[in-house]
Amino acid sequence: MLTVAALYHFTRFDDPAALRAPLLVLAEAQGVKGSLLLACEGINGTIAGTRDGIDAMLAHIRALPGCADLEWKESPAAEMPFGRMKVRLKREIVTMGQPDVDPRARVGHYVAPADWNDLISAPDVAVIDTRNDYEVAIGTFEGAIDPGTRSFRDFPAWWEENRHRFHNKRIAMFCTGGIRCEKSTNYLLGQGVEDVFHLEGGILKYLEEVPQEESLWNGACFVCDQRVSVEHGLKTGPHVMCHACRRPLLPEDRQRPEYEQGVQCHHCVDEFTEGRRAGFRERERQIALAEAQGRPHLGARLPRDQGT
Repeated sequence: MLTVAALYHFTRFDDPAALRAPLLVLAEAQGVKGSLLLACEGINGTIAGTRDGIDAMLAHIRALPGCADLEWKESPAAEMPFGRMKVRLKREIVTMGQPDVDPRARVGHYVAPADWNDLISAPDVAVIDTRNDYEVAIGTFEGAIDPGTRSFRDFPAWWEENRHRFHNKRIAMFCTGGIRCEKSTNYLLGQGVEDVFHLEGGILKYLEEVPQEESLWNGACFVCDQRVSVEHGLKTGPHVMCHACRRPLLPEDRQRPEYEQGVQCHHCVDEFTEGRRAGFRERERQIALAEAQGRPHLGARLPRDQGT
């Protein structure tokens, strides 16, 4: 059994590029795979490996400047959910495109999973899902508002257009692991919203700690590894991924006439040119050839990078 660790931490890295190589070297030595993002504002990502490997990586990250109080969420995986280790340099560890947003300054009130149901059931609370539309489509909390955003960068514009709907309301926000809410709650506080709350540890912590019979969560939660989705108790969900558009699919979606593995699904059938589809088909041919020869393929069917 392998361990999957999802983590993020906002801190100041003066030279994030200098942190990249040591992380890659350690990951290779420990057999750890996954994806980490580094920026001047901190670190974000998901990694998987043996218990010893994950412990070594977490110890290294906690020793980075300002990361001593790093927190992370773990879940088991029967198989390695990543094909390789990537450490990338970014402008932001989760992209909102708002240079004045700084979660290190202040964020909304953290709400423990055990207290979340009472909060979102209150009549004066508006519950907002800060994730992308394809994530919301496969699962969300009862009564939650879906902004319908295709990326987190779209959230500020959505708020400006809809803020009038939330007059005299307390705002409760949630996301997969908590990182988006660090930024979105700071953003709303900067917009003059007084009572802002967010789910501590995100959906993943809620699904881990709250019994299913008491849960207000419906559906599955998208995750950025080859599990694709998880359900209560962090059990692997039923979804697979379209490796053209990277949207989650139910098994029955692969029976639809629009579906062609690695090339298109019913969501993206009109989104790519024939030239792009030809490239996707060639990638599938190369992957199948590598699998038949028992060797890895670097373009193998991996999820997109995703903020938690």
